[in-house]
Amino acid sequence: MQILDQIGLADKLHEIPHTKVTGPTLQFVNGPFRPFDLGRLKTRFPYILMVPQVRFLEFITREAAKYPQFKLVMQANAHQLVEENGVIRGVRYLASDGLHEVRATLTVGADGRFSQLRRLAGFEPIKTSPPMDVLWFRLPKLPGEPEVVGGAFGGIGRGRILILLERTDHWQAGLVFPKGEYQELRAKGVEAVRRTITEIEPRYARHAESLTDWQQLTLLSVESSRCPLWHKPGLLLIGDAAHVMSPVGGVGINYAIQDAAVASNVLTKPLLAGRVSDAHLAEVQRQREWPTRAIQAMQSFMQRNLVASALHAQQAINVPWQLKLFVRIPILRDLPSKWIAFGVRRVRLTET
Repeated sequence: MQILDQIGLADKLHEIPHTKVTGPTLQFVNGPFRPFDLGRLKTRFPYILMVPQVRFLEFITREAAKYPQFKLVMQANAHQLVEENGVIRGVRYLASDGLHEVRATLTVGADGRFSQLRRLAGFEPIKTSPPMDVLWFRLPKLPGEPEVVGGAFGGIGRGRILILLERTDHWQAGLVFPKGEYQELRAKGVEAVRRTITEIEPRYARHAESLTDWQQLTLLSVESSRCPLWHKPGLLLIGDAAHVMSPVGGVGINYAIQDAAVASNVLTKPLLAGRVSDAHLAEVQRQREWPTRAIQAMQSFMQRNLVASALHAQQAINVPWQLKLFVRIPILRDLPSKWIAFGVRRVRLTET
């Protein structure tokens, strides 16, 4: 949000219907626990702004369209990298009207965790934390809604974790379970999902009644990984294309925007001069790799010491004593919030 504020888009983004999340409340046997609280931060935006993805993409597209050089091609898939003398010179893409070619001084792969450009370039990411699966679905808002401190809730029970995020007109819900159990869960039917929700959080039993068909549920395979190399001559990967972030902390979009800001700081002058060297691209990775490694290490710690133990428990569990101690030490307590909000290293756009 800080970078969007720098370029004058933060206030406009807030005009879109949204909710604000300051941090999750996790329910354990020995009481609720908040692993981080963004509300303690001294910043203009002490929260995660929750905006529907479609509305956010429409917003960014409208703003980008104000620049005459911007061109958006919908329903186009990268088909092949254009390579000459060992340098990437653009891409060939397949659109509804056939195969096309676009050439560029620099091709940027910002196409997410299933990046086609990463695959075409031959880059292989390495895993950085244990995988898990999530069933993603909506629950309706009903009269007399339970109060959820911080806009997010997490409940744990019998090898499952229930996550609820408050949206403007519904609850975005996720049911986390160990990797490889999807077929077994689906065989039990949607009624088993309803029953699990009720067991973990009885306050949402009525909400769960809205789940009547498996088509209402979407399977998300969650993993965290990072490419050892993010670039080759003429090509740069950023965001999830370079480093797939775990959903722990909701930092994926933040780190992707910071990647883009650093790329802008490093590459604007070389691009204007029409000469982008591999050393310039390496500098982008150098500035962003350490912060990415640090936050992925934090996410991995949370997954191994909290998420994994919860997913393998056959009964309700207590808050791990290490985490209770962690949040009682102010200088440590606020570290996760700062890393989630600002990154390990703050990024600002520089004047060119």
